[in-house]
Amino acid sequence: MLPAFDSINVGDALPPLTLPPLTRTTLALYAGASGDHNPIHIDSDAAREAGLPDVIGHGMLTMSWLGRLLTGWAPQRDLREFGVRFTAITRIGERITCTGRVTKKLERDGERLVQVEVKAANDAGEVKVAGDALIALG
Repeated sequence: MLPAFDSINVGDALPPLTLPPLTRTTLALYAGASGDHNPIHIDSDAAREAGLPDVIGHGMLTMSWLGRLLTGWAPQRDLREFGVRFTAITRIGERITCTGRVTKKLERDGERLVQVEVKAANDAGEVKVAGDALIALG
């Protein structure tokens, strides 16, 4: 259960979400589900023609993992804002860990909110996607 607004402090961490290493199967499944069939995500030859060593993960797939981190902590209905910046390519075999940290508590339009900074990084600490979310707490 989500902690009450008064029991949350700036600096509190969300429980991390660690995903298995990225595979070609994951990319193919995501391409089918999302409709994003850009060849750099599913065709090694096309990726090399684009100057990449191999296929790369969809940025929106990594963003969805951050969304999963947030909705594992708070119900989706309480998510008010969620935005990210794509900062690095995710490669086949990388294991991504999503983390979040409360950076602010505020009230807006009668709602008690927390701002959460989120990051998705590989085992070496290279941040792939970073952003912020605003979550309403009862």
